[in-house]
Amino acid sequence: MKNLLKSLFVAASLLVGSAAFAATEGKDYTVLSPAQPTSGNKIEVLEFFFYGCSHCYHLHPLMSNWEKTMPKDVELVYVPAIFRDSWEPMARAMYALEALGQRHQLHEALFKAWNEENQQLFEEKQIADFVAARGVDRAKFLAAYNSFSMQSKVTRAKQMTRSYAISGTPTLVVDGKYSISGLQPAETMRVLNEVIAKVRKERPAAAPEAKAKAKR
Repeated sequence: MKNLLKSLFVAASLLVGSAAFAATEGKDYTVLSPAQPTSGNKIEVLEFFFYGCSHCYHLHPLMSNWEKTMPKDVELVYVPAIFRDSWEPMARAMYALEALGQRHQLHEALFKAWNEENQQLFEEKQIADFVAARGVDRAKFLAAYNSFSMQSKVTRAKQMTRSYAISGTPTLVVDGKYSISGLQPAETMRVLNEVIAKVRKERPAAAPEAKAKAKR
């Protein structure tokens, strides 16, 4: 009898703990209406951010570590939020570095420049000087920064900021449907993982394959 009571107590404790750490709609995440289309078969995670945002800066180390070990069935896409014209140069900078295959190398440096070194990179020349000092070919960077295709990327980022109802940064959007914002960094990551698991359960046809990939 004593062992039975002990087992029941342990089971109850696990259930309580499980409930305490379950992501809750309206508290930990919101549901976008209407949901936005996604590309590909992977679970899409969008991070809307701005390099000058201190909250984005504090989330960045956790997102960076998570990206290195994220499940194989998940795709992370960075989207520079553009709430005002002065944010556009940083969006151009990110897309230009991405085009040159050097976003990963300078992503953290740009966060530090804004949040630790008090460098407000609003001008094209300032940004070009900054990346060139860190090994990026200045001419190639400026060509990408001012390329014909750049305007379409910036326009798309502005449209996404509106269509995903982004009101602040950082905001994570999972599978075009679930929006996560306003949480502390550790809580953001917990909810992100739980929402990804939720999305997997909502994809019954692809669930066996997704589970297999996630374990690799």
